[in-house]
Amino acid sequence: MVALTNLILTTVLASAGLGSALPPRIGNTVIEAREPQPLSGGKITLSQQRNPRHHKKFNGALSVYKTHLKYGAPVPDDLLQAVADHLGLSTEDVQGGEEGSAPANPIDQYDSAYITPVSIGTPAQTLNLDFDTGSSDLWVFSNSLPASQSAGHTVYNPSGSSTAKKLTGATWSISYGDGSSSKGQVYLDKVTIGGLTVSNQAVETAQQVSSSFTADTAIDGLVGLAFGSLNTVQPTQQQTWFENVMSQLDEPLFAADLKYGASGTYDFGYIDPAKHTGNITYVPVNTNPGYWTWTSSGYQVGSSSFVSQSITGIADTGTTLVYLPNAILQAYYKQIPGATNSRSYGGYVFPCSAAIPDFTFGVAAARITIPGKFINFGPVTEGSSSCFGGLQSSSGVGINIFGDVALKAAYVVFNGGETPMLGWASKNL
Repeated sequence: MVALTNLILTTVLASAGLGSALPPRIGNTVIEAREPQPLSGGKITLSQQRNPRHHKKFNGALSVYKTHLKYGAPVPDDLLQAVADHLGLSTEDVQGGEEGSAPANPIDQYDSAYITPVSIGTPAQTLNLDFDTGSSDLWVFSNSLPASQSAGHTVYNPSGSSTAKKLTGATWSISYGDGSSSKGQVYLDKVTIGGLTVSNQAVETAQQVSSSFTADTAIDGLVGLAFGSLNTVQPTQQQTWFENVMSQLDEPLFAADLKYGASGTYDFGYIDPAKHTGNITYVPVNTNPGYWTWTSSGYQVGSSSFVSQSITGIADTGTTLVYLPNAILQAYYKQIPGATNSRSYGGYVFPCSAAIPDFTFGVAAARITIPGKFINFGPVTEGSSSCFGGLQSSSGVGINIFGDVALKAAYVVFNGGETPMLGWASKNL
């Protein structure tokens, strides 16, 4: 999927010493991480650290491909061919199959820049999970998976936890745009993130994992941070970890301070005034069907005039790029000489030497500006003079997405209280 923003948790303490060390591993690599503790009461900051297996080479076609999979959108033939060409595979090998067969080259490692150790069960089993505001399932690789799908991953073993309770009759299943799926059983167990514990969190254990996940051994599952109405557990949907932990927080919110080319943070239960400049502008969130859906008031390309236009989309930390209507993309890329929508490379590309204009989007009367350098994702292939754009078309995905390219340009507050809201504020970039 998508260029997911994955986190290692470290603590930011007001006046206390650091907690005991956690020993998460990727293969034989020990990841340096420290057990976070609440700042005070119900406040905690989770700091990002880089995944040691992250591939520095971004590939746009792979990122767009994973976004289609995530949102159940059919993958266009030209995009599939662009991915296959990049990986040196046939299109059939890229697609994989229902049984989770993995392509020869890992797909997700290109975007898995950060990881998140999460403690599950008693004694704690530490898995590296992905924070994703675009989904609502907490699912993990488990010991019920066949070896071909779990190789290289840390798996959750409910029989090894004294606090695990099977949710009898409950199942879960997530389908992807390539026809594959992840699915399995459900347990209730203790889940601790950043020193905050939910005692009876639904942990969805995988008995089958999509091929788009098996190849990436850095990721052992997801922590969905959208609304519970998107949760796939049947016959009774389950609440997300954030929904369950909200009563422990000083405020029912978390704030994302993602960074360009550097480690960012997530603040749970409070807003850090040092991380933004000026006021936070709040806009309503439509929680149907369960995404953080909001409406932007318009856009501006470079120094051109602001265009007032309602642009309804979702704020998704689990998507790397920004996906917008074609008319907006055409207005943007016509300002870059030589830019083109390339079938061969799976999206908009432009000469790497070109000057890239900023892109501004409206939040009510406020404005958030994405610097042009955020929108240049580097050469489409090694040594190429063409670079891939961070703004791409939403027409094939079926939904406008304000992914990490937009989120990195702001301090973004996800307020899940009685009246859900998104708050956007400018910050020092």
